[in-house]
Amino acid sequence: MRALITRLLAPTAALLLLVGCAAHQDGAGGDDGRADGAARPAAGRWQPRPGTSWQWQLSGRLDTSVPAEVYDIDGFDHSAATVARLHREGRRVICYLSTGAWEEFRPDAGRFPASVLGRGNGWDGERWLDIRRTDVLGPLMAARLDMCREKGFDAVEPDNMDGYRNRTGFPLTAADQLRYNRLVAKLAHDRGMAVGLKNDLDQIPRLVADFDFAVNEQCAQYGECAELEPFVAAGKAVFHAEYELPTSRFCAQSRRLRLSSLLKTYELGAWRRTC
Repeated sequence: MRALITRLLAPTAALLLLVGCAAHQDGAGGDDGRADGAARPAAGRWQPRPGTSWQWQLSGRLDTSVPAEVYDIDGFDHSAATVARLHREGRRVICYLSTGAWEEFRPDAGRFPASVLGRGNGWDGERWLDIRRTDVLGPLMAARLDMCREKGFDAVEPDNMDGYRNRTGFPLTAADQLRYNRLVAKLAHDRGMAVGLKNDLDQIPRLVADFDFAVNEQCAQYGECAELEPFVAAGKAVFHAEYELPTSRFCAQSRRLRLSSLLKTYELGAWRRTC
C-alpha cells in the first residue's frame, strides 16, 4: 500500500499475472478461486507458483467472494476467524505488515523508541525505521510475526523494504538493507510462514533465494518488470499491481513474464481488474 510514496522517493516495481483480461468489481470475475496453484518447497512452507491468482485488499470491508487463490490482507486489521474463513474457502492468506516504517496508528507503536524513528515516508503518521538497529527492531518484528502465525496466516508481505534508497534520515546502505531483509525472511521462516520480497528490485539477484515470492508495484509503468524474472525462473510467484495504466498496457507483458498482475486503485479496496 506504499506505492505512491515509494514511487515518489525511489523506483519501484511490480505484481502479478492472472489469465484472461477481465474486470472484477467487488469480487466478480473468472478465476477458479482454488488454492492449488501453490507448491511446497523442501522445508514444507507454502510457496505460490508463477501465475497464481490473488486479491490485494488493505482498506474497506473485506470482500471474501473474490475468486482468487490468494488473499493479501492487513495483519492487524483482520482476525484469526477471518483467516480461517478464507482457508475454509480454499484460499491461502498473506499477512501485510510494515516492517521498514513505523505507523503511529498500530497498537504496538509505543514500543518503538524515538531513536529508531526517522523521516516521514510521505504517509500520514508514518516514519522510516533505522533498520541498522536490529537489536531493537528484531524483537518487535518477531512479535508482529508471532501475531501473523497465531492468526493462521500462510505468509507475510513485509512492506517498506527498500529504505536504503529513500531519504530516511539515516545513512542506510545496501548492505544494511540486505541484512535487515534477510532477518525479516528468517523470522517468517522460523515461524513456518512464507515471505515475499516487496519492491527492492536492485537486490533481487541477492535475495531471491531468501524469499518465497515477490510483491511489487508499477513495474510496467516504470519499465522494470524484467527485473522480477529471477523469481519466476525460480518457480516463485510475482504478485504485481498497477494503478495508472489500463490493462491493455501491461497484460500482454504480464502473461509473457508469467506475473500475477492486477489493476488496482491506490486505496487498495476490493475493486480489481485482472489480466
